[in-house]
Amino acid sequence: MGKKFLKAKCVINGLSITDLADMVNINKATFYRKMNDDSFTTKEARDIARVLSLDANEIMGIFFADDDA
Repeated sequence: MGKKFLKAKCVINGLSITDLADMVNINKATFYRKMNDDSFTTKEARDIARVLSLDANEIMGIFFADDDA
């Protein structure tokens, strides 16, 4: 996942990762784990996209990025 991009979108929206986690009803520690493990569910990704007003390209960059490339 594009962790840096997700963090940047939070900053642009005036949110911390903790704020975002609260807004999508995920425990802060769980959110960080999911962010590091690329393990958000489809519903969680949809909720994050809604809160951050992500477009399709941003969603692909965050949730489907190949960080190993």
